[in-house]
Amino acid sequence: MRRSRVVPVVSVFTFAAVAACAPRPEAAGGTTPGESASASSPGGQGAQQGSQPCTPLETRDPNGTGQQPASPGQTRACGVRSNVAYDVQVVARGIEKPWAVEPLPDGRLLVTEKAGRLRIVSANGQMGQPIAGLPEVDARGQGGLLDVALSPRFAQDRTLFWTFTEPREGGNGTSVGRGVLSADGSRLEQVRVILHTRPTYNNNMHFGSRLAFGPDGMLYVTMGERSDRETRPQAQALDSHLGKTLRITPDGAAPPDNPFVGQAGALPEIWSTGHRNIQASAFDANGQFWTIEHGTRGGDELNRVQPGKNYGWPIAAYGIEYRGGTISSALGEAQTQRPNTEQPVYYWDPVIAPSGAQVYTGSAFPAWRNSLFIGGLASMRLVRLQIENGRVTGEEHLLTDRNQRIRDVRQGPDGALYLVTDDQNGELLRIAPRR
Repeated sequence: MRRSRVVPVVSVFTFAAVAACAPRPEAAGGTTPGESASASSPGGQGAQQGSQPCTPLETRDPNGTGQQPASPGQTRACGVRSNVAYDVQVVARGIEKPWAVEPLPDGRLLVTEKAGRLRIVSANGQMGQPIAGLPEVDARGQGGLLDVALSPRFAQDRTLFWTFTEPREGGNGTSVGRGVLSADGSRLEQVRVILHTRPTYNNNMHFGSRLAFGPDGMLYVTMGERSDRETRPQAQALDSHLGKTLRITPDGAAPPDNPFVGQAGALPEIWSTGHRNIQASAFDANGQFWTIEHGTRGGDELNRVQPGKNYGWPIAAYGIEYRGGTISSALGEAQTQRPNTEQPVYYWDPVIAPSGAQVYTGSAFPAWRNSLFIGGLASMRLVRLQIENGRVTGEEHLLTDRNQRIRDVRQGPDGALYLVTDDQNGELLRIAPRR
């Protein structure tokens, strides 16, 4: 379930069982349905503990030549290896461009397909027929049926929430829907769209979007700024949902304690501003909201999002334009640091292309407790971040030998991690303790 699970912690993302730093840790994965492959690695110690040197995972030249981090450890953390043995099982194949996976309480899994289909997959990999009742989607480019999340009271109300690219007159936009899953799981009932983000715009890029319920019961929605130079400045504008995180009630209303409620010209759903394209978000055990957004050539960002804060895009960013040169917009050229903008907790240059995130809170992998897992698209890996006292102190890359784009990662009620791969013949993977 995409919401915070409160467990006792000493500090944010405190990681137990760390051992000596090591370069380029890797793990193996299975390749055929029903088969498992195993991986384990010796332990390693956290990044730059005290004055001890370590080996960063990333050794390639950055795209942002001459750009310096604003604080120590903000990029290129130590490579760490967790003392964990696990199996990777291919639960199902043949999922067409899956975008999200959401475990159900009974062990089955909801999976979205970008073209507009939502399916239930059984624990043994049997794929159900598409669930009826979803609204039409615009699946061009990066659009389509995107994220899905369970209501915090799903056991009682069977309510689902999802994001999708809604076709509209003059273009399209990210919207949030909700509906009740029928008792037999075949259809959605009482379907309605609770948020039509605005403005409508006509392209096929940077729709966001992830859903996460916070411990306050509110629904947090992440947005992209639609990529084009003409829409970039809207990430800084309070009369636009583009390039923002949003906070709404389960009915779609703006809570009265949102930071811009009552401000003239501001959309009341806005929680934070200055984001590029957020396709990964998660709450930690302390109720803190973390997002991971796509940068350009360099500049993927991990942010600890706080209400009313400005996270910089497009006036503050790391990396360069895809075509080369300084990032720019109608607001001018970007700098890596700007007054009144927040620095990312961590950034990657070159990028990992982040999609999907999970703070691990289960008991199946005690050594991974409170680690942040992030799916990697272009990097084709599962990234694990070790975070202590709000700083990234180690980074581990898993599943690198599978050469698969990881679109989403979620924790199941069994403590296993479930992933979907971004492919026309996508896979649903399960990572569980080695048998």
